Amino acid sequence: MIKVVGVIIVYFFTYSLAIAASRIKDITDIQGIRENQLVGYGLVLGLAGTGDTMRNSLFTEQSTRSMLLRFGVAVPQGSVRARNIAAVVVTARLPPFVSAGERIDVTVSSLGDATSLQGGTLVLTPLSAADGNAYAVAQGTISVTGLSASGQAEQLTEGTPTGGRIPGGAFVERELTAGFNKADVLSLKIRNPDFATATKIAEVINRHASNAYGKAIAQAEDFRTVSVKRPGSMTASKLMAVVGNLSITPDAPARVVIDEKTGTIVIGSKVRVSPVAVAHGNITIRVTEMPEIVQPLPFSDGLTALQPSTDISAEQSGDKVAFLSGPSLERLVHGLNRIGLKPTGIIAILQAIKTAGALQADLVIQ
Repeated sequence: MIKVVGVIIVYFFTYSLAIAASRIKDITDIQGIRENQLVGYGLVLGLAGTGDTMRNSLFTEQSTRSMLLRFGVAVPQGSVRARNIAAVVVTARLPPFVSAGERIDVTVSSLGDATSLQGGTLVLTPLSAADGNAYAVAQGTISVTGLSASGQAEQLTEGTPTGGRIPGGAFVERELTAGFNKADVLSLKIRNPDFATATKIAEVINRHASNAYGKAIAQAEDFRTVSVKRPGSMTASKLMAVVGNLSITPDAPARVVIDEKTGTIVIGSKVRVSPVAVAHGNITIRVTEMPEIVQPLPFSDGLTALQPSTDISAEQSGDKVAFLSGPSLERLVHGLNRIGLKPTGIIAILQAIKTAGALQADLVIQ
């Protein structure tokens, strides 16, 4: 039997009848204040036979020989065969306004064919940024949450034993000088760009500034950026502390997001549907095989044979016609649920409504 119906286990609708007010610091970022990515190459020692095989990971042997040479130990090529060493890539994030001597967390990932970094110690590793300068050095014992165990006939792996973290494993050696408090103009970058949101941010800042400083200090440059001029009597840090706590109601475009892999449908609160009639039905096709045995005629040389016999029937269910009109998201969701569809059916209907020009929203399919 072949049944042509959509089967998706998980789906949900999320909507809000009223968007709550949000603080400006929760919906914007200050241009120039961000984290910086650091990366480095190093060696992990002290592994219990779970490190790189030197025959397959030639760079691990070369790095080991180079490290020993810096310590005054000359090792001939091809003589390192230990399985307690692993080559790794070390990554970290350098927070803004960090000072020299502070600690940051690092992540260690195996580069060769090591099976586990459990119990290993990272050797002093410089961490560089995109400009090629080293801003931190990492060293310490790796914390690994995964495990791996194997025997002659079975292997068990849980998590990722070839990666781990060193909390506070790197010291910052060079700080980034920003001069933030001396900046005359600060730019606020809206995370969900929208002209209405940018205008509201500028208006609420100017309303507060007119009462507190006697002049307007904010201007919406475009749908993503709002510039704020620093009054001469206060620092940029204090200004952003005050501005960040001001609240607005952000605007958002009407949008429907569909994830066909998981059957997830998210409908924004601004979505509207023009009056439209929708019919949708599920078709069930049944194919039944009933073979028949055919006997030859008397006194003939024929043979008993098996003759195929197939019976095909089709049924259609759920062929309801619903009238959808979306003056509000609540009524739209209620109308879709009345048809009694599965997520695949709702996705097909939303795509058809968009094609018909009745869905007044952006349809995003992931």
